[in-house]
Amino acid sequence: MSSHTELFTIRDWLRFAVSRFEEAVLFYGHGTDNSFDEAAWLILAALHLPMDTLDTFLDAVITESERKHLLHLIARRVDERVPTAYLVREAWLGEFRFYVDERVIVPRSHIAELLRTSLVPWVENPEEVVSAADICTGSGCLAILLAHAFPNAAVDAVDISDEALSVAARNVADYGMQEQVTLVKSDMLSGLTGKLYDVIVCNPPYVNAPSMHELPPEYRHEPQLALASGEDGLEHVRSLFAHAAAHLHPGGLLIVEIGHNRDALEHAYPDMSFNWLEVASGGDYVLLLKREQLL
Repeated sequence: MSSHTELFTIRDWLRFAVSRFEEAVLFYGHGTDNSFDEAAWLILAALHLPMDTLDTFLDAVITESERKHLLHLIARRVDERVPTAYLVREAWLGEFRFYVDERVIVPRSHIAELLRTSLVPWVENPEEVVSAADICTGSGCLAILLAHAFPNAAVDAVDISDEALSVAARNVADYGMQEQVTLVKSDMLSGLTGKLYDVIVCNPPYVNAPSMHELPPEYRHEPQLALASGEDGLEHVRSLFAHAAAHLHPGGLLIVEIGHNRDALEHAYPDMSFNWLEVASGGDYVLLLKREQLL
């Protein structure tokens, strides 16, 4: 790729990156779904430009050191299949930006979409929610969104991984939420003895064993601990269903993302009536249960 010396403007680099990504047949799924958006994200983030300024800077000429940096990042995206989020150390959920690296999975939860409206109508008055937990918090993204959605809630960000909690601590500090969000090391709910919540959310590992063997290379850069959940993908969900009621106030809510496992889940729990929540991608990915349904 020595031809980078012929690429001067952001427009040049955008075209070059899109061509390289298309040629390599990359997999998208860590914040974008196409080569153009992926290239624009990588270039703007690498040059420390706001995400909404592409048109403004398309014809800006970049420096030699910036060209070398972009060439390096594009090469890693193509040759090593490293997700752009790891290359530029950021991920986005709506308007919220989070620091990420290889210690955590790249945030992409449908639950974030639901928290934009504070779980209305299931939560009638968000100001009355005073305790919440994000199980399998990873980067801490959903815990931070919980704190924004429920400003009066003390939020526990729970994970089994010390490395993940270190990343979460950085994001909590970046948002100045150390007084509202507490980091807790726990294997699911096992370390939360005596803790009760109004709302528990969880985007757990949910990839089944056959699918783990077929993951695109991009996903293999993520911690496997945060992806795999037993033979049928329901190992972590079973743990939640078995123990969540003991950690919910009367009328409390459990919201769980389950990926593509709706059929398997309904087969495993034929007598349980799930509330499936509609998100932009459909109504098969996130479920809600009240405490009384779990008893």
